Amino acid sequence: MGIDTLRSYPTGKDSDVFGRRKKSGAAADAAGEAEQVVDEVGTDDADDEPRRVNLPPAPRPDGPWDVSEVSRPEEGRVDLGGMFVPGVEGMELRVEVAGDAIVAATVVLRDSAIQLQAFAAPKKEGIWGEVREEIASGITQQGGVIDEVEGPLGWELRAQVPVKLPDGTGGVQLVRFVGVDGPRWFLRGVISGQGAVQPQAAGLLEQIFRDTVVVRGEGPMAPRDPIVLKLPNDAQMVPEGVQQEDQETSRFSGGMGHLQRGPEITEVR
Repeated sequence: MGIDTLRSYPTGKDSDVFGRRKKSGAAADAAGEAEQVVDEVGTDDADDEPRRVNLPPAPRPDGPWDVSEVSRPEEGRVDLGGMFVPGVEGMELRVEVAGDAIVAATVVLRDSAIQLQAFAAPKKEGIWGEVREEIASGITQQGGVIDEVEGPLGWELRAQVPVKLPDGTGGVQLVRFVGVDGPRWFLRGVISGQGAVQPQAAGLLEQIFRDTVVVRGEGPMAPRDPIVLKLPNDAQMVPEGVQQEDQETSRFSGGMGHLQRGPEITEVR
């Protein structure tokens, strides 16, 4: 299911990141510093086709937060280096890797989950509008169905993603793609399970997304590069499929489940 910007979809066996468009170093720097104050949907003079353009990041009065906006980000959150993820009673925390780097965290809560990924973004423009368009295009090319709606977290995609069922037949998975542009970063969430179809099951996952703190760092990063995460100092990797009761509880997982290594990401562009 690989395409240019979305390598795979979260079906419980896969996770995904998007790749940045190829630009020369000079062009990328220029794009990152250029300020655009334009309508969200413009017109291409060449063919008069509607096109989406990037706007400056919108205010985030309810989060998610930049680390500079929170006095004690570690309070009530798990420190993953590039992100502080809120801890919720009964949750399970999994990580996804690309090569040797941890690039995503997934919070599993009962029969729902939200995958969190943070990426570098240009200084003066948001990328969520552009990313929504790319995700929607990729899913529809694979035969899926997309609705773009304004939900509790702002504009989001509600997708019916084609999947292969265990018995070999085809089916669909309902998934919500949410995102928020921050200062030089972009946070994306992928909600699956009951949280993708039942509003009452999504409320706590949405609050986890809002209360996440992103640590972009001051070093240079190309737009769309993933913000690399790390394991907490005393984290224990629980292989997938191992029963939790057979494992020793780690400090940060008290009441929050164990940290597990989730499905690996095999390619990042």
